[in-house]
Amino acid sequence: MAQGNEKKGAKVFKTKCSQCHTVESGGAHKQGPNLYGFWGRQSGQADGYSYSSANKKSGIMWGEDTLFDYLENPKKYIKGTKMVFAGIKKPKERQDLIAYLKSTCEA
Repeated sequence: MAQGNEKKGAKVFKTKCSQCHTVESGGAHKQGPNLYGFWGRQSGQADGYSYSSANKKSGIMWGEDTLFDYLENPKKYIKGTKMVFAGIKKPKERQDLIAYLKSTCEA
């Protein structure tokens, strides 16, 4: 997969994700879970967040490939997820966001 641009990814996060998610260590859960430490972890594992059973049972390990597919259409990728987000259709935008999340959320 082509490498994304972390700076551009930060802008994508701010405009499309920050309403519902935080990324800093110890950050609060909002409508969606805090994302710090999710990289390389199985879905549905952030302490103190109430995930859908579909998310918890999906068995997805978060990394570049799984995120690239998930972020295109979350409801299609995890049927029954409670994430109310239509997805990011542009591949470059997803790559940029993934670059940002990888650098920011790796524990």
